[in-house]
Amino acid sequence: MSVTLLRSSTARATLRISTLKTASLAGLSFTRSKVTLPNLPYDYGALEPAISGRIMELHHSKHHQTYVTSYNTFSEQLAAATAKADVAGALALQPMLNFHGGGHVNHSLFWENLAPTSQGGGAPPRGALAAAIDTTYGSYEALQAVMEKALAGVQGSGWAWLVRDTVTGGVGVRTYAVSLGLLLLLLLESERVCW
Repeated sequence: MSVTLLRSSTARATLRISTLKTASLAGLSFTRSKVTLPNLPYDYGALEPAISGRIMELHHSKHHQTYVTSYNTFSEQLAAATAKADVAGALALQPMLNFHGGGHVNHSLFWENLAPTSQGGGAPPRGALAAAIDTTYGSYEALQAVMEKALAGVQGSGWAWLVRDTVTGGVGVRTYAVSLGLLLLLLLESERVCW
């Protein structure tokens, strides 16, 4: 695994995403806003040589865009099913909404956490995060091995997350399809690490 350009800013802890949903189960009414592909805070080529500009362009403009387009399509289908009181149809759409919504949220976090070296990226964890990693895993390299193993167990598209336990304060590796409700410290998608 290669360590790619990492942002150390704590601003990444809060995802600025306009995908708020409201739901009323009693009336089976849903209000969903369309999601959009976020603009990157850097040029596609800004992370070279760690990640090629072409790979960044494809990953952002094609791969992530597919999650956005699909989520919006399934949201429209859910609204139509709900309008027809098609409960079975609405329930059948939930896995696709979760998958594509999760892909969108995860990728949005991914982009927010990458940074060119000129903006603080490219360095391994330091400070309290480095200490927590060393205490729990022995070293950053050992953590990377644990994350790779966790990711290998994920079928299809998946993410491994380093999260902080809000009760104990310790860190742990988890695999989740969607990151909402977690205090994200580090994530791994394929061969890319960001925190």
